[in-house]
This record gives sequence, C-alpha cells and structure tokens, in this order.
Amino acid sequence: MRIFVQNNLRKVAELAYQFVKSAIVDKGSKVLGFASGSTMLDLYAELASGCRRGDLDFSDVSTFNVGEYLGLPPDHPQSCRFFMEANLFGHLNLKSSNIHFLDGLTDSVEDECAYYEQDMEALGGVKLQLLGLGRNGHLGFNEPGTPMESRSHYATLTEETREDNRRFFPAKVDVPRWALTMGTGTILDAQELLLIATGQEKAIAVRDMVEGPVSASCPASFLQVHPNANVILDEAAASLLARKSYWNASADDYNDMMDYLMAARRKAGLE
Repeated sequence: MRIFVQNNLRKVAELAYQFVKSAIVDKGSKVLGFASGSTMLDLYAELASGCRRGDLDFSDVSTFNVGEYLGLPPDHPQSCRFFMEANLFGHLNLKSSNIHFLDGLTDSVEDECAYYEQDMEALGGVKLQLLGLGRNGHLGFNEPGTPMESRSHYATLTEETREDNRRFFPAKVDVPRWALTMGTGTILDAQELLLIATGQEKAIAVRDMVEGPVSASCPASFLQVHPNANVILDEAAASLLARKSYWNASADDYNDMMDYLMAARRKAGLE
C-alpha cells in the first residue's frame, strides 16, 4: 500500500487525475472501475476537463461502478447511476454501451450480481478501480463484517451508513436499507486500486485501514494485501496516522530508489 498525503483537496484531485491518466494513456487500460460520492467530485471535474482538452479519450473505455442502491431507478436523483451521469459520464466521450451498472430495480438480485461478475471477467477484469472510504471503514457498500473473499452481492446497510446518507433524502424512511455492491473479493481482483479519503471524519477509518490489522471489522484494511493499492489523503484524513511522515516519504521515493539502483548497477559494471 502506498500512501500519498496532500496539502489540500485540489492537490488530492490533481494527483488522482494523474493516476487515471496514466492508466488510460500510459498503460492502455480499457476497463475502469468508478465510485460515487462527494469525495470523487473534484477528481471527476478534472477528468471531464481532461477529456474536453483532448488529453483523455474514453471512446473505447468500459466502466463498472462499485454499487447501487436497491429500489432506486437510474433516474432517481440520489441513485449512484444518476450521480455518475451528472458528474462524470455525461461529460466524457464514453459510449453508453460501455457503461456497466448494477440494476437497483432488478427482478433477481442473485442473477444481477452473477452477470455483473461475468461481464467484468469477459472484458479481462478491471484495470484501475477507484474507491471511496466510509466512516466505518466500508468499501463500496461492503459493511464491517464482510468477508475478504466476497463477490458481488446485496448488502444490508448499517444505521451509521444510513445516517451518513440521511442528508440526501427527504426523510430517514426514504434512505435505502439495501444496496447491490461489488464484493471485497471483486474489488481486490482489480489490477490497481486507488482510494481517496478526505476530511477529519474519515481519520479513524484511515488509521484502521492503514495501520490496523487486516480484519473484516474494517473492510478497507483488505487493501493492505493488494500488490498495487494506492491511497490519496488530505492532511485531515491522515491526521491520526502514527507514521504519517514515513508513509508519505515512502510513497514519494520510488524515483529516488530507481536512480539509486541504476547508479549502483553502473558502479558494479552492470550498465
């Protein structure tokens, strides 16, 4: 896991943009995973701008989103699909046929989740998966207690998560109790992970994710076992990390390490 601590939200979005740009332009990634939520708004604005400038081309990119509320149609203002259309998809040269989304009005939860997994597999799997972080450490809609190997499934949302979402709905009774979500095992199958967390309210979850044990009590801690997991934080979200200075330095020293290695090889007569 590589941790990048940035001074402000703008720098968080700019660094995240570089990860996505590198995936598309440098690595030729054609299958990307997205997440909804306000944490992603600045990044999505950057991606839209990059597409308008011609720096990014989504014409042959396929997308999969982490989850969707059960019971909400795609045109509901609080559905994850509506969020993505309004804040990202509608601003990209992305083909509608390449957008994959779990159906919140499916007539078969089990079949919907199975087909979603099959669609990802048929396209060779997700190359870069973007993630947010819940205050209780959830990933997607995978609440604490979700096993690491879980596949796409329906999830019962905790009262904490529903309370966090309360501000988006007219009344508490309107907040969905269930959602469809990629499983944590599905998420970990992605070639590369990029999690963004900002704000003091995420500091405890960040600490548990990075420095706590790998445990289903904090599903985000599963990122510790992924070979290519990247986490971008602002100062507030990183404020409880006991080893913040080490994490930030170790994330930024890859180029220095490579320069050192090349110099050592030249000295040894290997270059």
